Amino acid sequence: MKLQFVSLLSTAAVASASWSKNINYRSPSEHHPALGISIHKIVKRNDPGSSYSASSLNFTHGVASGDPYPNSVILWTRVAPQSDNSQSNKTVTGYVPLYDHDNQGYVQVSKSPICVEYKVASNKDLSTVVDSGKVYTSSDVDFTVKVEAKNLKAYSTYYYQFNVCNSNNTSPLGRTKTSPNADDDITKVSLAVYSCANYPFGFFNAYGNPVRKDSVDYVIHLGDYIYEYKNGDYGWGNSLGRIPQPDHEIYTLYDYRRRIATYRTDLDLVASHQQFPWIPVWDDHEVADNTYRDGSSELNNTENSFLRDGGVSVDQRKMNAVRAYFEWMPIRQVDMDDNLRIWRSFSIGKLVDLIMLDTRQYDRSITDLYWNTDYVHDISNDAGRSMMGPRQEHWFYNSLSASDKRGATWRIVGSQIVFSRLNQSAAYGDENPLNYDAWDGYLANKNRTLNHLYTNKINNNIFIAGDSHASWVSDLVWLDEKKYNSSTGDGSIGVEFAGTAVTSPCPYGANISLATANNYSHIITSANEELQWQDLYYRGYFELHFTHDEVQAHFFGLPTVTTRNSWEIPLANFTVKSGANKLQRPVGGGVVESGSLKFGKTVQSNFTVDTGNGTWFISHAGLEVL
Repeated sequence: MKLQFVSLLSTAAVASASWSKNINYRSPSEHHPALGISIHKIVKRNDPGSSYSASSLNFTHGVASGDPYPNSVILWTRVAPQSDNSQSNKTVTGYVPLYDHDNQGYVQVSKSPICVEYKVASNKDLSTVVDSGKVYTSSDVDFTVKVEAKNLKAYSTYYYQFNVCNSNNTSPLGRTKTSPNADDDITKVSLAVYSCANYPFGFFNAYGNPVRKDSVDYVIHLGDYIYEYKNGDYGWGNSLGRIPQPDHEIYTLYDYRRRIATYRTDLDLVASHQQFPWIPVWDDHEVADNTYRDGSSELNNTENSFLRDGGVSVDQRKMNAVRAYFEWMPIRQVDMDDNLRIWRSFSIGKLVDLIMLDTRQYDRSITDLYWNTDYVHDISNDAGRSMMGPRQEHWFYNSLSASDKRGATWRIVGSQIVFSRLNQSAAYGDENPLNYDAWDGYLANKNRTLNHLYTNKINNNIFIAGDSHASWVSDLVWLDEKKYNSSTGDGSIGVEFAGTAVTSPCPYGANISLATANNYSHIITSANEELQWQDLYYRGYFELHFTHDEVQAHFFGLPTVTTRNSWEIPLANFTVKSGANKLQRPVGGGVVESGSLKFGKTVQSNFTVDTGNGTWFISHAGLEVL
């Protein structure tokens, strides 16, 4: 009788659970036939009576939250009967992969759904529940769960947890925070900004340090959340015990799912997702190196590339990558009538408008693919070239104007690649000195952006970027069109902060010495009028702290990423005063810890850190225990 009662409870729980409220059954697009999942076919196939027992299921990759709105936020988890990823590869909708790298054949799609409950509360012990629900997950979405928590108050901290329905099998406890209402006059907000985390190059310590300090409200990720390469082709995972799976370049849906899952085993990444809401956007390596609208550096829809890469077309590979990304990231759907849109915006009270661009995947004209550099150099100023396509461009300029009109104090533009000019000819000795894979390869698009800012007198612009594996701080200037004084900053229309990588190596060599790196930085800052500080040596991240009066940017460098640790060095601090549209002088207070500061000096200090397991002496020359 007791067993029958438990069975009835289980049936009741399953009956009240929702398929459609698990957003991953509708992501990334309800309207894209190659990506959509037919829920009614899944329901017809699945047998609620054959659900997994709670004890056989595990929350394999923690929890995450993201895309905060004033009254809602996206929550994520994964609960599965095994840690490996689903190889269903959309067989339920008729999609059959052309090949299987691991020679494991085609795995039967599970007929057993999993019922998962979530609850959101205003207190840590979850006694004051403000939203809850029950949803299904299954192999069709790699056993991931993504829901929108609603009925929340603006700019408030919440705690959330998942559990297998009618059981004590629970996920870790997550913390999140909603954004303010657009007209809320908040006085401050803080952001951590990341890019370029390559698993075999080291541990993701940068993600964990703001968690340990509890120093920010939200996390912005500008892309290269994963890399698609085979271990050994880019990285030395064998020596660090960090071999990304599967251990080959990734192409299939299963490949991309498993690669993201490998990255999400890093404990500092898990901690960051668990404690802060993320606002992410992709760069190129979430799909492939140097992607553009019609291909990438290796896949160009030619017969040779098609055969060499296992019979996967450009579009098919991108579809696999996009679907896995949306399944695994705490990101909400935006207006998806154009299928692959990830560009979107957030209003953080009257203080900040955050505009997140997609300068890689959406509608980008051909880029530098290594074999066509001279050609891209020749067409770099062609008026028809765009980083983002006409629709996104139109939206971008309208968003800047609307933000200015509504009176937001600051505008942040999240761009994957560096906006300011970066002439590295003196360092590289290259006859094509600019990076044509960045905004310098799309000068007409860049000039249209600057023209819109200057012509409409839109002030307080903060551009942020990643991608380059180095740190760059520049006044935002329309060179050759507007007068600019490098020593005073007069003539600038804003500031750009571009951050280094979480682990991806220095572009001048993974094992470069500090002295050599700083020498290159000096050459580069001397060659670029608007570039005020540059550092090549350190991996790390930066934080932005906003008030109505100013923005403070703090750059942190990691002494080592070959071990998991909490060490960091404050490299440089910058201030932008409201209405000044330039870096405050003296830039960086006149002193930085590393790199090259124009009109300033580099002074290398030593630090001691009490880790709880002994005190460590940290210098630019290395580490030693005291």
